[in-house]
Amino acid sequence: MNKHICTRWAFDLASWSPTLPQLAQAVASIQAEERTRLMKFHFIDDFLSSLIGRLLMRKYVSTCSGLPPHQVRFARDVRGKPYWVSGEGDRQRPPLSFNVSHQGDLVLLAGVCGDSSEGDFGVGADVMKIEYSGGKALSEFFRLMRNKFSPHEWSYIGRPQHNERAQIKAFMRHWCLKEAYVKELGVGITVDLQKISFSVDTTHSLAEEVSPLTGTTLRCQDQPMDNWHFEEHLLKEDYCAAIAFRNCLPQEQARFQLLPIEQLLVESDQSGSEDVVAYCQKALLKPHKKES
Repeated sequence: MNKHICTRWAFDLASWSPTLPQLAQAVASIQAEERTRLMKFHFIDDFLSSLIGRLLMRKYVSTCSGLPPHQVRFARDVRGKPYWVSGEGDRQRPPLSFNVSHQGDLVLLAGVCGDSSEGDFGVGADVMKIEYSGGKALSEFFRLMRNKFSPHEWSYIGRPQHNERAQIKAFMRHWCLKEAYVKELGVGITVDLQKISFSVDTTHSLAEEVSPLTGTTLRCQDQPMDNWHFEEHLLKEDYCAAIAFRNCLPQEQARFQLLPIEQLLVESDQSGSEDVVAYCQKALLKPHKKES
């Protein structure tokens, strides 16, 4: 597999309590249809995490293509997956694949940049908080999820030396890998997940100081998938993340870079417009999940 330039960015929503001017600056840089989509969220938490995801995508494409952020346009394919709409004269710009994921306080972007001489490649990413809040006993939850994992995966998740916390962590690691894989394929969780069997990297216990782990392998229908490469990360001690690389290898292994909000905001003439300000005022009235 060819070596590719990989970008790994993260944003911690807990670090940002948006002011009205900041939110207006962020909203002014996204497309009208994106604003419509975001306003449908009931909770401000979901609104902000999706907004940050859009800002990460726009910054990534702008950085790789050289286009000013306001000229970057996105559309969605038939599966709802966002993609960069290249304009006239963009043929010489490098092909890109990127994916955004968010849960809890974290929003992540993983991106891969190649060149026009290379074949098809892609990247998928997912992040999960390492916690179980399902209400049922963990054993009952695992019983209900039995058909989502292969016997090999369950043998690792339920290892006798794993206490309940370790079992939850092992479960989330595997779920994260499956999500990253199917997100790159663009099919969602509609495939037979039991036939997608991961052997996680066990060279070290997944921890921030050893992130990323890169020894994870995949078998589909019991066939090795040698054109896939995986990274496992631990962020903020209680979030695991996975990146799935199809037909590509990152040039170097690196952790996710935590970006401050200032790196995502760009100047815009529209940030002071009445429409944008009114939109943001309405958004800031949305309830937080913990307050509902």
